[in-house]
Amino acid sequence: MGDLAIRGILLAAAMAITSGCLAAQGVVDRIAARVENEVILLSDIRALSRYQQFLDGKSEDDAQILDRLIDQWIVRTEADASHFPHSSEADIDRSLSRLRSSFASEQDYESRMRRAGLNEQDIRAMVSAQLYLSNYLDSRFRPAVQIAPKDVEDFYQTAVVPRAKARGQEPPALDAARDSIQEALIQNGINQQAEQWLKESRLRLHIEKFLEEGAK
Repeated sequence: MGDLAIRGILLAAAMAITSGCLAAQGVVDRIAARVENEVILLSDIRALSRYQQFLDGKSEDDAQILDRLIDQWIVRTEADASHFPHSSEADIDRSLSRLRSSFASEQDYESRMRRAGLNEQDIRAMVSAQLYLSNYLDSRFRPAVQIAPKDVEDFYQTAVVPRAKARGQEPPALDAARDSIQEALIQNGINQQAEQWLKESRLRLHIEKFLEEGAK
């Protein structure tokens, strides 16, 4: 999916990771936001920042990360309330394998992980949380997304063909690309519906933010 799912619906995992780190370091934490009767801590922001550093070599500022964590709280709460099934260990293993293969090499993966201050257990917890909530969003919104054949053909002509030509490559045949184009359009539709749902959900919730102005 798009940013919401790919970049980590990670609040539960972040809390698990940071609680251990803070206890070991004797760090005093503080509340960054309150959503209904639950809190998001500054350490949760730091944990997601480290994971973004691991994935992309950089992270968003604290205010942006806090907004992500609030959205993630909404999704997690809805998923838990619906008793949505957690991913199997095999599914988590497959997601971890795909994540590893997205790096230039195993050495690059290990180096990024060390620089971000994470370990394999942290990464697995993050991936597990991400998979749980992205699967929930997919299950909730995919049935309502309808893609017409013309949508696929238009995307092929306006995106796939120009992109291939810009790289000096021969575009794939439409029939060969049809399934992947359809899935990309479905994922875009899921993201749009999820974003609208999150905006509406925020209006119904009591949310207080306590980040200082000019936070990183």
